[in-house]
Formats: sequence, structure tokens, C-alpha cells
Amino acid sequence: MKKLMKHGILIGGTILMLAAGPAFGAHGMKYDDNELYRARETTLDLFGSGSVGQQTINNVTRAKVSRDLRLGAGVGVNYFLTRNIGLGAEGYSENTGHSFVDNASVSLIGRLPLGKGGFAPYVYGGAGRQFDPIELNYLHAGAGLEYRFTRRLGAFVDARYVFTDGTKNYGLARVGLRLGF
Repeated sequence: MKKLMKHGILIGGTILMLAAGPAFGAHGMKYDDNELYRARETTLDLFGSGSVGQQTINNVTRAKVSRDLRLGAGVGVNYFLTRNIGLGAEGYSENTGHSFVDNASVSLIGRLPLGKGGFAPYVYGGAGRQFDPIELNYLHAGAGLEYRFTRRLGAFVDARYVFTDGTKNYGLARVGLRLGF
């Protein structure tokens, strides 16, 4: 108790922590204000993407990838309810000649920050809508890895498998920057 009192004020049996000391989140879990991954965190994703069709995934060769690869760019936003569970939404385009946004999706994200080293593997799954080249709904599931340089800046890479309702399934990979707020 004396150690806690060093960084806080005791009010009616409850310790009110000062900003300079450790803080307590929901359910009394202790966390450090300088931690790279936090609860109630919003991040903005800026990314490049590449997708390949089901036939290329089933039999990967350099020639098939170069013939089938579609490059794109997008933006996403994520909100982490807890340090480990978040919600995400994104939009990206692989062909700006038609629709400005080719795909839009939402995801449930589970991440596991590894100590204080900055790495956090994550898994995610969700649903979306493709607008171009044809309109269809889809589900997706994937995994990735994020590295935080600071609380506000990180880089990520991930890949997902997309299950469509109207065409052949496909794979999508993303590489980008993640900005924290």
C-alpha cells in the first residue's frame, strides 16, 4: 500500500493514481502510460495492397503471380476497446478508372502485443462489399504482424483469404503505416 501511495492519493479507500505514476485500466489491470499498445486506442492505416486469384494461390509460380497480381492502395481506421480486442473498417481501390473505392469491409481484430519490444501479431475476420469490377459480398479471415516504433507510429504487414459469394475466392496482402491517436 505504501508503494502505491507513493504514486497516488488515497480517497475513501480508493487509490487515485497520478499521471506520473502507473495507471490502472478497466478491471484494475495495471498498465504503463508509455506502453506502445493501449485500450481505447484509435489508429489510422495507410496501405498498399496486392491481390491474387484462387488459381494462383493453389499453384504459386512467379509467372502466375506477375500475370494475376492486382495492386492497390487504401485507408482504414481501427478502434481497440481493450489492449487486445478491436474493430476495424477499411476501403481500398485496385482500379481508380471506375469506382473510387473498389472494396469496403469491417473486421473484428485480436492482437497480442509481445512484451515491450514493439511487435504485436494479430488475427482478424469480417465481412465486406466489393463494388468493382463486379458487385458482391464477401467474408474474410487473415493474420498479420505490427511493429510500433512509438505509441503513435507503426508499420504492419498482413494477408487474408477472401470468401466471395459470386466469383472465385482470392487472397489479399497489405503493407502499410499505422498512425495512433
